[in-house]
Parts: sequence; structure tokens; C-alpha cells
Amino acid sequence: MTSPPELTVVIAAFNEEAALPLLHPRLRAVLDGLDLATCVLYVDDGSRDRTWDVLGELAASDPRVARLRLSRNFGKEAALTAGLDRVHAGAALILDADGQDPPELITEFVARWREGWDDVHGTRLERAGEGWFKRASAHAFYRVIGRLSRTPIPRDTGDFRLLSRRALDGLAQLHERQRFMKGLFAWVGYRQLSVPYHRAPRLAGRSQFGFWQLWNFALEGITGFSTVPLRVAMYLGLLTAMLAFAFGLFTIAKTLLWGDPVRGYPTLATLIVFLGGVQLIALGVIGEYLGRLYLEVKQRPLYLVDDWQPAAGASGDRT
Repeated sequence: MTSPPELTVVIAAFNEEAALPLLHPRLRAVLDGLDLATCVLYVDDGSRDRTWDVLGELAASDPRVARLRLSRNFGKEAALTAGLDRVHAGAALILDADGQDPPELITEFVARWREGWDDVHGTRLERAGEGWFKRASAHAFYRVIGRLSRTPIPRDTGDFRLLSRRALDGLAQLHERQRFMKGLFAWVGYRQLSVPYHRAPRLAGRSQFGFWQLWNFALEGITGFSTVPLRVAMYLGLLTAMLAFAFGLFTIAKTLLWGDPVRGYPTLATLIVFLGGVQLIALGVIGEYLGRLYLEVKQRPLYLVDDWQPAAGASGDRT
């Protein structure tokens, strides 16, 4: 490439040696049909299989392919950030490595971008190949965080999107370590457009996101873009205190008016357990936010690069 690409496709991959050879031919066919300079930047997020070698084979057959390998597995959010940090010119399109998001939709994304939209994102109408629990939990998560966050985060929308140059420049100014990319994309704002589509099953392999990873991801999103859990903990404490005060008045009045023989151990034990549970919940919520502050103040890098292979003909850091 003698000039910077106008569009860079950023794909974060972790243990995707089986899916990448199936995805890239489809992506290559789409890019061949675009009348603009393009590049494909693959980010290997510390894979433990042959993902890096497979990417080398793709780069040998397609001069538009650039490779970036991180020093270890930092997580998808950090890997996407690493890829977007390398896009120094033009727009960027984020695509998952598993092939569930159709690369054939890139043509429509580019058309909408040329109309002046800064964030063209795909909204899932259907999630084929996923179990009912994952579909239901994802459906609930997007609606919960949409209610809790002041930042309007689009429902049923993942990372599959095209970002204009000014959207990328705005995103580059957000330096937080605990990153929930879907929320950061929405926070940047500018002109956003949703394109509905049907999500296909994985091309090969299996998802790296189990229940525990999805649960932590949901906590990351909620605590990163809402302080409502802290307020709920405060209101729950106030309500508990009011109920305890009312119960205390009732106990004093009953003792003065009718007397109160020594009894009520089950009630007392229940109250102690209940109040202890409320306190632990409140401390847990506070601990989540305190933990985020602890990680932020250490100012560690988001990621470390192990190897960087630009696309053929590119110079310097240019993809």
C-alpha cells in the first residue's frame, strides 16, 4: 500500500485457528468489491493455538493483511483497543473473528458511512446457534443497562460497527483501564445509525465466553456506566433502617402496654441474618466500584505488544 487505507477492518482473535480460514475468503471477496483502499488488521489476543501462524498464512496470500500479537491474553476489550490504536488514518470497521457477524454487510455499512454517519452498527434481530439461556441473558442485560445508564447504549448491539475518523479520534481520548467498549462507542456519540441483521452461528470452534465471563462482562458494563447500584444500596440501607426503627417502636410500645415475656429468638435470629445480608450486599456493591478505582489509579498499560507485522508495502506504524 502506497497510501494509508481509507477503511481498516479490525478483528480481535483468541484461539480462532479453525474459524479464520473460513472467514477471510468471505471478507476478501467483500473488500475486493469496494472502491476504496482497505486493510485487514488481525489482533491475536495471546492465543494458545495456531492462530498466529494461520494469520501469517493469510498475510502471505493477501497483501492487505496486517498482524498484531499481544504479549498475553488481555481480553477482547483490550485487544480491540490495541487494534483501533493502530488505525491512524481513515475509518475502522470492527468484526468478530468467529464469523457470526456477516462481512457481506460491510458494503451497506460503507454506504451509510459515506452518507455522513459516524457510527454505523449492526443490531441483532436473531442470534442463531446460541442456547436459550445465553439469548435470554443477553436480552435482559441490554435492557437493564439501558435503564441504568445515562449513556444511551443501543439494545442488542455488539461490537460489529463502522466508526468514522472523528469517532475514532473521540474514542482515543478515553483512557480508562476498565473498558466496556459498547458503552464507550455510545458515549462518544456523533451521528449513529442502526442496521438490523440476523446473526449466524459460529463458523467453527466454540465460544470463549462462558457463563462466568459473561457475568463479569455484565458487571463491568453496569459499574462502568452507572452509579445506580450505589444508590440502590443506599436506599436499601435507608429502608432497612426505617423498618428497624418502626419495629423498635412497636416492641417498646408492646412491652410498656402488655408486657413482653422472654421469647422471640427465631425473630431475633432472622433479623440479625437479614441485616447482616443487607450490609454485605452494600459492601459488595461499594467494593465493585472501589476495585475499579484501585485498578485505574495504578495506571498500568492496557496491553503490551509482542509482535507487529504491517500489511505489505506499509511503512512505520501505518496499517
